Formats: sequence, structure tokens, C-alpha cells
Amino acid sequence: MEMTARERVEAALDGREVDRPPVSLWRHFPERDQTAEDLAASTLEWQALLDLDFIKLMPPGDYATIDWGARSEYQGAPGGTRETVHYPVQEAEDWANIQPVPADAGFNAEVVRACSLVRDALGPDIPILQTIFSPLTIANKMSNGRVIDHLRTHPEAVHQALEVIQKVTMAVTKASLQRGADGAFFASQCATSDLVTRDEYREFGVAYDEPLMAAIGEDGSRFTLVHIHGTNTYFDVLAGYDAHALNWHDRRVGPAIVDVLSKYPGRAVVAGIDEKGIVTMTPYEAQRQTESARSDARDRRLLIGPGCVIPVAAPLENLKAVVHSARR
Repeated sequence: MEMTARERVEAALDGREVDRPPVSLWRHFPERDQTAEDLAASTLEWQALLDLDFIKLMPPGDYATIDWGARSEYQGAPGGTRETVHYPVQEAEDWANIQPVPADAGFNAEVVRACSLVRDALGPDIPILQTIFSPLTIANKMSNGRVIDHLRTHPEAVHQALEVIQKVTMAVTKASLQRGADGAFFASQCATSDLVTRDEYREFGVAYDEPLMAAIGEDGSRFTLVHIHGTNTYFDVLAGYDAHALNWHDRRVGPAIVDVLSKYPGRAVVAGIDEKGIVTMTPYEAQRQTESARSDARDRRLLIGPGCVIPVAAPLENLKAVVHSARR
């Protein structure tokens, strides 16, 4: 019997049999993500185009820094991300200026309100995930990477700021869940030896991630998806967080889907699609990539999705090939 999108997603997360694996794809909407109305309209157009089983809301990647004074502009990045042109943290002393900001005002409120607008338009059946960045990732974004030096030279200043960022992020997540989101796409972009040591990530990452993850669960998330970003990641650390599913660059970086399903049996995976390769592959290759993911997972605990954000130039016929192949 054919399942609804929500039934399909819930069954996949639980490891139960599905009529077919759920599928979702996500990309940025440059210049159409600066208000709740524009972001909602772009999201709904995307959903009308592809009829996805769940939606990852795509606010601008710098959204969590804006209410602290960051400014950005779109300069044509292939991924649709905006370039920050003003960073609120330049020197270590600037961390003291990171004080609490509300979830119901400023740009945070726009991102939260987008949840409500999308939910009202779609009705109850399609799960929606709000994009939530880890506190250290937000600190990295607002300082142009200077936080990595500062956590070594001025650790107390960084700890104080991370505590503030964590509490604001908790408030934004809770407000999003109250306004229509089913869960959170929790993204950490700093859990990698390319930036910090394992001990440094435990002190400045895990210490703030884990209480946030616990709060997400306590606030009623029914679908918490951890995105493990980058190369040389501390995969085991993030895979141990309290979440329903994992998402990572399975095609470009690894590990393979079968290895993750085997090593972390309590987790579902959102994987299978090369997020950059989909720009240049043929529709047949996109179809085959989806089919191989389904074969590897045997359609259990698998939700078809990209390893990260899909470039804005990805051909529509390739995206439709992925969705069609997931539905065969």
C-alpha cells in the first residue's frame, strides 16, 4: 500500500519497511532568501517542481550571524551562498560584544516565520526541517575563521561567546518547532582535523553541541538530521549525537553508506547523491547513482538525498531523474 510522505519518512527513520525510500534535494535560492515570504515562496516552488518527501528549509548560510551585525551579499557562488562583507568579530576582544539576541525579532524571526508559512501552505503531511548550525560553526562564520586562533589564545572569551550563541540557537530551534518545523538539520562545519584537534572540538564543539541536541529532542523534534561537513571529520563524534539520521558527503568523501549503516545501526542515513557531480552527470547517471544507494541499503534506513547543498546550476532533468529513480 502506498504510504504518505510522513509515513514513509517515519518508517525509514525507524528502520521499518517502506513502499519506496523517501527522497529530498535542497539548494539555496540566491536573492530570494532574505525575507520569510521570499524564502517560503521559493521553497514552495521547489516542492511543486519535485514533490519531495521532506523539506530542508534553506535560509542563507550566514543567517545565524546577521542579528550580531554580519552583513553579506550574493556574488555568484555556484552553491548559491552569500559572501560575508562585514564580520562582527575581528579581534579576540570583540567576542565580548556577542550578547543575547531574540529569536522573535530581526533575521532570526524571518527564518522562524518561514517555517510557519511553508507549513500553512503544505498542510501537515510533509516533514519540514529547520537548518540549525552548531555554535562553533556560527562563531566561525561570524569571525571569518578567526575563532580557531582565538580559542587557542583567548579560550575564556570564546567560551563566553559560545554559551550565548548556544542559548540563542536553542531559542531559534524551539521557535521553529513551535511554528511548523518537524525537526532540525543540525550542521557542524568545524568538526574536522583540518581546523581543530579532537580535544579542541570536544571542548569548544561537543560541549555546546550536546546540550543543544538534547534541547532539540526535548522540544519535540521528530526528525533530527546531523550533517557532518567537510573532509577529515570526527565522524564518530557527531554520529554519536542524539539524532535520527546522518548526512555527509558519502559520494565525495565517504565513508560508504553500507559502512555507516553497519557501524551505527540505530541511525538512518540521508545519502546517495553526489551534490557537485549532479551538475555535470547525465540523467541516466543520476538515476544509476540513486539505484546503487538503494541497492547498498536494501531500501532500509535510507532516505535519498545529497551529501551537501546542490549547486544552483544543477540541471532540472538530473534532479527529476533522482526523484523518479527513488520512486521506482
